Amino acid sequence: MTGDLERNVKEQERIGAEITALQEQLAALRQDHTVLMSVQQALGITPAPVKPADETESAALPSPRKAAAAEPGRRTARKPAAKKSAGKASGTAKTARPTLVELIRGHLAEQREPRSAAEISAALGQAHPERDIKTKVVRVTLEGLVAKSQAQRTKQGASVYYTAPATPGPTAAAQAETHPEDTDR
Repeated sequence: MTGDLERNVKEQERIGAEITALQEQLAALRQDHTVLMSVQQALGITPAPVKPADETESAALPSPRKAAAAEPGRRTARKPAAKKSAGKASGTAKTARPTLVELIRGHLAEQREPRSAAEISAALGQAHPERDIKTKVVRVTLEGLVAKSQAQRTKQGASVYYTAPATPGPTAAAQAETHPEDTDR
């Protein structure tokens, strides 16, 4: 009987630790989702309707009461995205505030040498203290600009640096959209 009780307690501890680890992974994924949605909005991409798992599956995976008390911290991480969408929904009254994409493009255009995402976020954070500019969001935004040929990426060892594009003319992707027959050559 005592052995069974000890095994039961150890199993409860093991499963509790697994649940905690999974909840941390889920919180990280939710944060990544929020960051990606913010970047998508900043880039002006029309999002496909995607419902986060926390809204659809939370009833299927109940969490312990103690973990639920820690949940408010997760909710605060999602507030910045809600503020951005609320600002866009209120109309064009706030168009004077530049988007993160515009800030990054402008910063890169002013630089004479490549900058890391951390350097760019630090500079933008100092220039715009009213904005909460995260390095991870800047990095994702920079990668989006690289994908659109609106920024260039260079690697030096394990470090990644970004610069403004070499030629400000139309990109190959933009030319392909306007003249698709030219891309078949």
